[in-house]
Parts: sequence; C-alpha cells; structure tokens
Amino acid sequence: MNSLSKNSTEIQEIVDHLFRHESGKMVSLLTRIFGLHNLQLAEDVVQETLLKALTIWPYSGIPANPSGWLFQVAKNLALDKIRRERSTVHYAEDISLLLKSEWTLVSTLNDLFIDNEIQDDQLRMIFACCHPSLPAESQIALTLKTLCGFSIGEIAKAFLTNESTINKRLYRAKSDIRSEKIRFEIPMGIELQPRIESVLSVLYLMFNEGYASSSADRLIREDLVAEAMRIAHLLIHHQELKRPEVYALLALMSFHASRFLSRIDGHGHILLLEEQDRSLWDQELIQQGQYYLNESAQGNQLSSYHIEAAIAYYYVEAQTFKNTQWKEILKLYDKLYILRPSPVVGLNRAVVVAEIFGPRKALEAIDEIPNKNKLAHYYLFYSVMGNLHARLGESDTSRFYVRKAIELTDSPLEKELLQRKLLNC
Repeated sequence: MNSLSKNSTEIQEIVDHLFRHESGKMVSLLTRIFGLHNLQLAEDVVQETLLKALTIWPYSGIPANPSGWLFQVAKNLALDKIRRERSTVHYAEDISLLLKSEWTLVSTLNDLFIDNEIQDDQLRMIFACCHPSLPAESQIALTLKTLCGFSIGEIAKAFLTNESTINKRLYRAKSDIRSEKIRFEIPMGIELQPRIESVLSVLYLMFNEGYASSSADRLIREDLVAEAMRIAHLLIHHQELKRPEVYALLALMSFHASRFLSRIDGHGHILLLEEQDRSLWDQELIQQGQYYLNESAQGNQLSSYHIEAAIAYYYVEAQTFKNTQWKEILKLYDKLYILRPSPVVGLNRAVVVAEIFGPRKALEAIDEIPNKNKLAHYYLFYSVMGNLHARLGESDTSRFYVRKAIELTDSPLEKELLQRKLLNC
C-alpha cells in the first residue's frame, strides 16, 4: 500500500475518477458472469466495490494499483454472492454450471478477469445497450449509465431532463432486456450490420451532444465526446467490427474534436469558424482523422459518416477561412442530401451556397427545402436566416430572425453569441 495519506475529499475525487474509467469495465465483466438479466446485480456489486474503496482507502492509503484493487474486490464480492445465492439465482447460461460447482467456480472467474475478455465484454455491453428493440432515448441513457459510468444526474443534465425521467427510461430498458431476452453477445453474420448501425447512431448522438451541448452552462461536454470516441476505438480494435463506416465516424469525431480549444475565447464566448485561431487546432487529432478517413475508404460502401468526415476534413485542412474549398464541400453536401435528405442537411448546404454564390442564392436554396417546416422550432434556422438577411443589408428582417433564434435556444452561450449578432444587424 502507498503510505501517502490523503483526506476524504481527495479520496472521493480519486474514486470518482476511477469510477468514470473503470465502472463500465466492471459492470460489463460482471454482467458476463451474472447474465444480462441480472444487470442490476452487476451494478450493485460495482457500487459496493466503490463504497469499500471510500471506506478503506482513507485509513490504509491509496493502493499502488488502485484499478487492480477494485477488480480484485469486485471479484471477491462476486465470488461471495455466487456461493451464497447459487441455488436461487440463475447466472449466465453458458457458464452457469461452472459457477455452481466449487471445483470450477474460482478458475472460471479467474479466466474471465483478464484484459482481452474485459474488452470483449464492453463490446457485448454496447451491443446490448444499443439493441434495436430498445427505444433510442433508452439506448443512450443505458449506454451512458452502464458503459460510461455516468450518474443519473449527469445523464439528466446532459439531455435537459430530470432524474425521474432518466430513471424511468433505465427501468424500462432493463425490463425490455429481460422480456425481449436480449443476449449479451457480439452479433455475427447478417445480424451484425443493422446492429452496428444502431451502435454508431448512439455514438453519433453522444458525440454531437458533447460537441454542441444543450447544457445550460457549457458549449462542449468533453466527457461525452471522450466516451463516444473511446467506444468507437473499441470497435476498430475488434477484427469483425473494424468496418469502413466505423473508421469514417471516428475520422469525423477526430476532425471536429481537433477544433475544441479554438471554439471558445478567453472570456467564455463562442467563436465562429472564421473567428477561430487555427494555430490552436490539434494537429495530432487531424492526422488521426486523416488516417481513419483513409482506412474508411476500403470497400465500396459510402455512408453518411464518410461524407460528413470528408466535409469536416475540408474545414480543418484550410489554412484560412477564405481558402476553404467551398465548392468541394458543396458537392459533398449534395451527396449527403441524397443519402440523408433532412432539412438540417438542407440548411447546412444553404450556408455553403451563401459562401459561393451569395446570400440571395442561399435564401432560394432554403426555400427549396421540401420539408423546411420541420425547422420551425430549430434556433439555428433563424440564426442562419438572420445572418443571410444581414448580409443583404436587410436589417429589420435580420433582427426579427435573430430575436426568434434567441427565444428558441436555452443555451446562455448561444444567446450571448446571438445578442452580439443582433448588435451588428
């Protein structure tokens, strides 16, 4: 044991940090042992493990290998529970008999507590959390809770709802897992493609919420971004899962994440692309993004992630805003709009049209969006409209749209940015 003495606050901070990084691994591993139908039991053992750390470490000091300590305690607790309840609890079907015999119990647990198994268990967990039979909102909540170690309060805050709502989503998800008999496995064969699309959709939503957070006090949620990228990395390190669309999504994430430091100034104000200090862009992440984008080119598949990653690449490769290759980006938006004809894609395309052909053509492009009525409550629609009319010198119309955008966003940072725009209309 490390003799270094730490106070309770420091211990709490260390345990919180470890909880964020290790709880997902422990829950996944214990779920492999107990079975997905006993997910709550796995979570209870992890919680008990962390409480033991909080109780013991203030007196004994932080262990030299705190993660190893946690896993050893979790294994001991699992061992105790299985011995105590093996006649009444049904565990994971494929190892249930091994767990019921004292001759094979310990060796079976030892075999499961190794790194490669733990990594595969996390992948099994992400496929379980993102099972198509679960509602989309429950998939995200379950992923954040079980695999990423988020508290109920953190999930509620990230998605602008309350803890009661998140608890209901998790309760329903766990109930659906039992009733649908969802298996704790990495799907294979023809079942894999739709399942991996489900996983990527959840990671995409997680990343987007982190990149442009709807949280009241922060534009960027680095924790959501980091978890989305961590899970994507897990996928590309599995032989069956490192598919072109996974690489494309990781490329997209890397390009966007490379600009984080430049998106906020020293006073906490949002900076638009043309205002950002490009020397702050993370070149290592950009290079990683290029590598992943090249890897995604294998095969004939072209997903929306490929196109979005290519668009993001053109933004980060430009030395100045003026040198951005807008015409190439417009071609990509045209392809993206065919693949995913959403009004938001149409709006983003119009922004690019404005840079090439001017604001009048951009307004015409917006008028041509077939289902633009779906943007009626989207504050960025009004922000874009305000900007285009301002560029045409139509101040009154511009102010109308910017005020509407201010009404519709809950983010104080976005409101502050829009107020600045209003002053310049």
